[in-house]
Amino acid sequence: MDTTQLALLALLIGAVLGGSVVAVVFASLRARERMRRETSSVIPDGVAAVLHAMEDAAVVVDMSGTVVAASVGAVPFGLGEGAVVPSDGLRDLVRRARNAEAAVTETLRLRRGAPPAEPRLVAVRASVISPRLTLVVMRDITERERVEQMRRDFVANTSHELKTPVGAVTLLAEAVESAADDPAQVRVFASRLTAEASRLALLTSRIMNLSRLQAADELIETRDVAVDEIVTAAVEAHVVQADSAGVEIARGGRRGLWVRGDAQILTEAVGNLIANAIAYSPEGATVGVGVKDADGVVEVAVTDHGVGIPEGEQDRIFERFYRADQARSRRTGGTGLGLSIVKHAVQRHGGEVRLWSRPGRGSTFTIRLPLIPPPEGDGASNRRKAKQKAKKKPRTPTAAAIVTTNGEP
Repeated sequence: MDTTQLALLALLIGAVLGGSVVAVVFASLRARERMRRETSSVIPDGVAAVLHAMEDAAVVVDMSGTVVAASVGAVPFGLGEGAVVPSDGLRDLVRRARNAEAAVTETLRLRRGAPPAEPRLVAVRASVISPRLTLVVMRDITERERVEQMRRDFVANTSHELKTPVGAVTLLAEAVESAADDPAQVRVFASRLTAEASRLALLTSRIMNLSRLQAADELIETRDVAVDEIVTAAVEAHVVQADSAGVEIARGGRRGLWVRGDAQILTEAVGNLIANAIAYSPEGATVGVGVKDADGVVEVAVTDHGVGIPEGEQDRIFERFYRADQARSRRTGGTGLGLSIVKHAVQRHGGEVRLWSRPGRGSTFTIRLPLIPPPEGDGASNRRKAKQKAKKKPRTPTAAAIVTTNGEP
């Protein structure tokens, strides 16, 4: 083999060896890059900017369930950057998306804000954007579902309940006409006709109030409201009912607490509980109304010592038209909507209603609302006026305990 051939052979061997080395180097670099991507928690370019521009709640979550990037809308759900995903359902959805390596969608109830804030109905979609990162996009569909539920409930309410008093009014009107020659009978039928008409008016008003509460996602006429103002107005509105029933109203607890909301709606909610407590209390009993604050929450409780609510019925007591005591409801002319109105009114204010009840021992309904600091300036003046008004009230003896009421009349 001559020199030229040796040179060519050496060149060929060098090229093969060089190509092999280059291939090994490139394979090593690719493996290193793949390993880096699989172990890296660095957010892909542009994702954080997109999140910060979104109105909907959206987050990027790593393998440990920690939020590494979040939109502004995610913060109220407790999903700010650096936070650990608080919801078991949300964590499970992220795991399923990561295992399937595909987008997973589910509807969850997530709490927006600290307790006692109302849980929100949220459509959630989780998608894997890297081996260690998952994008979670959430859309609050509470309002859409509330409007649809309101439509269904309004149709059901009107068709289910209004037909009864309307039918009674029709029959009584015919009875009055047929007894035209008997003044005594006309007076009896006219009295019953008036009672049915009043019941129809009350029922219609309550259905409209309930529909209005369900229709609005946010309250319109809100302000800083003194709890003393709410309780005083609610108690004063039911003094006549209490006197007629031979029931005493006792008020006690903390003074000078404030909440944010619609004063009229909150007064009606507390008033409904007081009315129920009076209706379900025996003659000579005491209905207690108490106020306290704990952990940033105001609790307004109304208690009675009436018949109580069986444990099996307590989960249903806030349903529309549900009555724990049908016979008493018929005697008192109740609509079965009072507690449902209370529940929706309190939820619209970011609160909740709790119930304690034992048959034969009575019931306690507690409204829990977010506490706010006392307002400055005019707010302080309003607080002093509320205290002065409360001191002038003759029918509010001191009560030590927080208390609440029984089922809806």
